[in-house]
Amino acid sequence: MSDVPADQVDAARAYESLFVPALFAQWTEPTASAADLQRGQAVLDVACGTGVLTAEAAERVGASGSVAGVDPNPGMLTVAGERLPAVDWRQGTAEDLPFPDARFDAVVSQFGLMFFQDRGQALREMLRVLKPSGRLAVTVWDRIENIPGYFTEMQLIEKHAGTAAADAVRAPFALGDREGVVDLLRGAGAVSVSATTPSGRARFPSIRTMAEAELRGWLPLMGVSLEEAIIQTILNEAESDLAAYATVSGELDFEVTAHVVAAQKAA
Repeated sequence: MSDVPADQVDAARAYESLFVPALFAQWTEPTASAADLQRGQAVLDVACGTGVLTAEAAERVGASGSVAGVDPNPGMLTVAGERLPAVDWRQGTAEDLPFPDARFDAVVSQFGLMFFQDRGQALREMLRVLKPSGRLAVTVWDRIENIPGYFTEMQLIEKHAGTAAADAVRAPFALGDREGVVDLLRGAGAVSVSATTPSGRARFPSIRTMAEAELRGWLPLMGVSLEEAIIQTILNEAESDLAAYATVSGELDFEVTAHVVAAQKAA
């Protein structure tokens, strides 16, 4: 993907260096375990990003297995390809997976389902490419009200930047109703659906790092651009509003919870 715009690649590298260690790397083990990944299997990672879960899948299936990753963002795939060149990386959407029926033993997706335009269609596609009795595992964030650091930040942003900005912060937590996610999978045709809600930690280098990533990175990505004066006001107040989650060394550390939902394709 040599023709990928440099800004997209730079954004993917920033995501890989900040958000993967701060939030996402810790969920690869429970997601892969929910899919019961085994040596020799063929596995697909949907909305693979820079490949943090794909790497876990590749390690579990070993040299006798195979792994593919699909993502709509070419910048993410470029960085993922640098990390794991042996993986079959494909640009595409979850609603129209570029693979034949019954291709994979397992399909996994970590923190992507909430952003799919048609979640039911995406899940039906994941089941389509699964072999009969193949396993599916998806992980989504819990309700934002149950994740104190982000809930506090969202309230601060809403106070100074309004509802649209706050809604952009809420977007990753849109599937926080665990039973609602279970119903989505069952409605798509999955069987033996079960869910757990393990806890982890969000760890950012500082309060400002997390707040700036939200204000200068995530909000513009969601179509919300703020005036610099508003950004500075929020950054200044974040230091006090989020102080309860700061460590003695100045890092930001708070509990996060996510729903890990496992299912199967009918035999």
